[in-house]
Amino acid sequence: MSTTNMATSSNYWEDLRKQARQLENELDLKLVSFSKLCTSYSSSSNRDQRTRDSRSDSVGPSQDNMLVAMTTELEQLLASLTAVNDKMAEYTNTPGASSHNAALMHTLQRHRDILQDYTHEFHKTKNNFFSWREREDLLGSVHRDIESYKSGSGVNNRRTELFLKEHEHLRNSDSLIDSAISIAMATKENITFQRGMLKSIQTRVTTLANRFPAINSLIQKINLRKRRDSLILGGVIGVCTILLLLYTFH
Repeated sequence: MSTTNMATSSNYWEDLRKQARQLENELDLKLVSFSKLCTSYSSSSNRDQRTRDSRSDSVGPSQDNMLVAMTTELEQLLASLTAVNDKMAEYTNTPGASSHNAALMHTLQRHRDILQDYTHEFHKTKNNFFSWREREDLLGSVHRDIESYKSGSGVNNRRTELFLKEHEHLRNSDSLIDSAISIAMATKENITFQRGMLKSIQTRVTTLANRFPAINSLIQKINLRKRRDSLILGGVIGVCTILLLLYTFH
């Protein structure tokens, strides 16, 4: 009966070792794949901004899903290997294993070291990746803020340029209006001066006409022509002034 128990215990120990080796092999392969996936994710995200934007709606989510799935699977494998190591530790404390306790403890310690190494490598790779991702998210946010600021500044610059052009146009219009007003005032003063001279001449001619009736008819003809010339001159000045104002405002 004792021999049977020992054989059963030995088989149980061997089964635990097989489970531990199988889990360790799976962990080794998964950790290599996990590291490669993190590296490829980083490399694809370090390309130019246009390539990142075009891939963000397709490749990005698929890689995220793969990372989440692989992280979950590695955590489950580590938990399973930890449970197997705990069972191996319990086995070493059974009375039937006391005769081989030194060899069993050596084997158990080796499996524990492997578990510790895999756990450390997994957490190191995961922490490095998430630290890099947080940094990339921060840089991406800063980049988007800068682009948004540049875009807003470009709109503001265009608006400012339009306002400046409109302001310059208004200033030019004011200058033209001032020039037109100055010309009109000078013309008015000249016409007033000429009218004064004509009135003086008319007074003298009227005096002569009263003295010499024969000249009166000639003076009337001269007055009619003078009025006609005045009307023509006034019409020309008015049309020129209107045309100048229309040119100024258009």
